[in-house]
Amino acid sequence: MATKIHVHVDGPQAMGRRFVAAWQRAAAGKAVDEEHLTFPSFESMVEALSPRRLDLLRHVRAHGASSVRALATALGRNYKNVHQDVQTLVDAGLLLRDGRRLAAPWSELRTSIRLAA
Repeated sequence: MATKIHVHVDGPQAMGRRFVAAWQRAAAGKAVDEEHLTFPSFESMVEALSPRRLDLLRHVRAHGASSVRALATALGRNYKNVHQDVQTLVDAGLLLRDGRRLAAPWSELRTSIRLAA
């Protein structure tokens, strides 16, 4: 698994181009070890990657988390809010859940925002 993830604000056409390019590299026998996450708008990216959620990702990356409750305690935050943040990050693919245990496999998030179609 790649240790960095490319986060894009982009449309479906650009997503398709990335997919086809990776497919072609794989078909040519080249290694394809990359992860991409695409948001449809800057606003949706900022909502998903709020400062608190980025802090949560950093904490889980550095320390792991045995449960959402343990994470909320470690962060000194309300359980309900941390639970919502965890679910948003899991749904986006930025946080992994194995039973109750949480993991943030990414050492780096690289962002790209397309300004023109």
